[in-house]
Amino acid sequence: MPNNTATAKLAPNQHHLTPEQQDLVDRILTFTTHHLSGEKPAIFTINGDCGTGKSVILSQLFYNLQQAAHEPQNDLAGTQNYFLVNHPEVLKVYQELAGSEPHVLKKDFLRPTSFINQLHKQHRRADVVVIDEAHLLLSQPDHYNNFYGTNQLAEILKLSRVVICVFDFHQVVQTKNYWDEARLNQIVAPYPHETYHLTHQFRMHATPALINWMDAVSQGELLPLPADARTDYDFRVYGDAESLRKAIVARNRQVGLSRVVATTGYPSTLDGGQHYINETGGFHMPWDQYNYTKTPWSEIPETINEVGSIYTCQGFDLNYVGLILSPLLYLDPTDQRIKVDLSKQTNREMLKRRADVTDPAVFNHMKQQIILNTVNVLLKRGIRGVYLYAHDPALRSALLRDYQRLLQSSNP
Repeated sequence: MPNNTATAKLAPNQHHLTPEQQDLVDRILTFTTHHLSGEKPAIFTINGDCGTGKSVILSQLFYNLQQAAHEPQNDLAGTQNYFLVNHPEVLKVYQELAGSEPHVLKKDFLRPTSFINQLHKQHRRADVVVIDEAHLLLSQPDHYNNFYGTNQLAEILKLSRVVICVFDFHQVVQTKNYWDEARLNQIVAPYPHETYHLTHQFRMHATPALINWMDAVSQGELLPLPADARTDYDFRVYGDAESLRKAIVARNRQVGLSRVVATTGYPSTLDGGQHYINETGGFHMPWDQYNYTKTPWSEIPETINEVGSIYTCQGFDLNYVGLILSPLLYLDPTDQRIKVDLSKQTNREMLKRRADVTDPAVFNHMKQQIILNTVNVLLKRGIRGVYLYAHDPALRSALLRDYQRLLQSSNP
């Protein structure tokens, strides 16, 4: 089986950076050196869609920073640097890498709240802070997570000399982490800053036309499947969820790292018990459980018997993903667009009210976009293929009709 685990992908000794990626790492290091002694903190943001290599770049960058910090003649010598990520499953991967490379230690990798509280308590500033999945930073207070400020990025800037972070606004999946371009610009405006946009797709072997189709679905638009949808990529649509599950299990036996996932909209409560998804064809599987191990959920063999969610799969590669679109998503017969039925939401934590959004229409749009963002995140997990099933009969029929048309046109 190919070794494309998250740990292997992010290990600096496994990186084969493209010229663009290497140039970006060098550019950020130059930016860091230039602004390290500035009067104000400086921030460098990297924007990019799912699978554009953001985490690989940050992993290599942090490795370079830590090596430079221990070189006496280097401009970065003696710097105290941190790597932050607000996703417990992704954090496990980085901490697993710690110690395998010189000067990269487990204590360097923290959740943002831990970093903020630790440096406040010690009354000091960090030199360089690298933030992966910055779109998961809290943008409002969250007492449950012991964050009492108004915005985590704003707090991190106060505690740092240079901040480097990646953003993907289409991966914002909770209201308490809500970000858009205007909100980010408001935070960074007072500080020296640069931005870089990544566009090349590294994860999926899908054609640009199929990726464009996925982008449209994630915005509620159901375009005709492109003629090359199955070129070098295993794209399928299923009429029942159980057949999809069996196909993913078979793929998992063949190549590993293949999982069934679903968008929110099925019963689920953080009460320690199992909550099942029941679908057509006799499909009956439990949601993913909280993962207390050091191994990422998708790399635990037994999780082939669970349904993954954004909480366990965001930020990770799978070889094949079987995506179930939940009852929240339906095809509107009036305009043939994919809509969100918020009356069927089951994850209250994901869509909690924000005190700073008082217009009901604006908040409703925010919640609908967050649900569509979860489609974007899960639809783009598969390196080799994605298998798709929709709960809504009208959406399922539309997808199946177009898929059958595609198969017939490719096999005249």
